[in-house]
Amino acid sequence: MEKLTVVKVGGKIVEEEATLKQLLCDFAAIEGHKVLVHGGGRSATAIAAKLGIESIMVNGRRVTDAETLKVVTMVYGGLVNKNIVAQLQAMEINALGLTGADMNYMLSAKRPVGEVDYGFVGDVKSVNAGLLADLISKGIVPVLAPLTHDKQGHLLNTNADTIAGEAAKALAKFFDVTLIYCFEKKGVLRDEHDDDSVIEEISKENFSQYVVDGVIQGGMIPKLENAFEAIDAGVSQVIITKADAIDGKSGTKVK
Repeated sequence: MEKLTVVKVGGKIVEEEATLKQLLCDFAAIEGHKVLVHGGGRSATAIAAKLGIESIMVNGRRVTDAETLKVVTMVYGGLVNKNIVAQLQAMEINALGLTGADMNYMLSAKRPVGEVDYGFVGDVKSVNAGLLADLISKGIVPVLAPLTHDKQGHLLNTNADTIAGEAAKALAKFFDVTLIYCFEKKGVLRDEHDDDSVIEEISKENFSQYVVDGVIQGGMIPKLENAFEAIDAGVSQVIITKADAIDGKSGTKVK
């Protein structure tokens, strides 16, 4: 099976010119097939504010009303996505920017109203991995924006971590997939105050113990739970690391 690397990147890395350029240089240098999944929340918040639209976040998730949906569609599907695609083309990487509606590659359903009404937010239902795999095998590099659709003509704001995980799981039928989540730390840390206390490898067994001991807590718990789901679905390995280490040689490996 040919190797495929799926890289998810977000935060200010994709929204500041210098850090984005370095990231894309590192991404371009990854050997073999690759997919890039991006966020862009800070840009969406900034542009919404300029338009007089208040951004409401609950548990780190954006509440997406009709006006906010217009903003995230413009920013994620347009501004951020096409900027990345253009810069990759300058590096001789034949990139193609996609939302879930393009080629019907990722279908979702509007999240039901629970304790919070998140509005036009999508929960992924299916991935048309065969079409993506066909593009990838032709040497095209998909750049996936955090937008899906419900096949009723509506776009839905969808968490970029989720898109990366679902794409990686679906593509594992066609490739030997490594999924890399980039964030601001060097990996999962034993001590949140010591950036060098990276846990190099995590299995399901020691993950449970780390949670009991309070070493792993907060937002890192669902991130790792998603990583184990990906492994169970056939992804070879998941790496959680800093954006300047997407070569996969450092960070925390989930196996």
